[in-house]
Amino acid sequence: MSQPQGRMGQPDAVLLDVDGTLIDSNAAHARAYVDAGRELGRALDYEEVVRLIGMGGDKLLPRAAGIEEESGLGERLTARKKEIFSARYLPELKPTPGARELLHRLRDDGIKLVVATSASEQELGKLLEQAGIGDLIQATTNADEVEGSKPDPDIVLAALERAGFPAERCVMLGDTPYDVKAATGAGVRIVAVRSGGWGNADLEGAIAVYEHPRDILEHYDTSPFGRGG
Repeated sequence: MSQPQGRMGQPDAVLLDVDGTLIDSNAAHARAYVDAGRELGRALDYEEVVRLIGMGGDKLLPRAAGIEEESGLGERLTARKKEIFSARYLPELKPTPGARELLHRLRDDGIKLVVATSASEQELGKLLEQAGIGDLIQATTNADEVEGSKPDPDIVLAALERAGFPAERCVMLGDTPYDVKAATGAGVRIVAVRSGGWGNADLEGAIAVYEHPRDILEHYDTSPFGRGG
């Protein structure tokens, strides 16, 4: 855990990333991309891809595979990746430590929970179900609803609108540098967790960094989510 920077009081809403933050899925997404690329004759490097998970596919594919998502090959690779992820990897995924318990605590404190994710609408429902947290979420936004994917701030701005509170009364929870950039670009403070595989230096710009949701829960009262945060 790194110490929170400054004090703002308890937020009215928390904007939630999902992959890597609430469910341990970043590596599985990367493997699904590599598997799909192999089937379609395009070699993707796992180590490169996994460091790009968290940004939208429209930005990931040009960097990882040198192809545009809207190209014929890009569309086939994206579709096959989703099929592989859903069938081969999703059923085995686990929530990050303390994910449901933290969301319960936030809900108990009257904080509105709004998802802000780079996943598609179809993927999001499956992810929330697999993580066992779908019943705790009060509103969602997804990549299908916005023009620019993370690290652009569009999805965070959409989540703010869905939350119904100004940026200064919200905090985002995420796990990648792309979450940090998207949140800060929207004027929203962000708390980061290392459960997605990134370190403190990568998450610079977050107001606090914790190991995983359970770590936040264990320090809840002094975290940016607590009444004394």
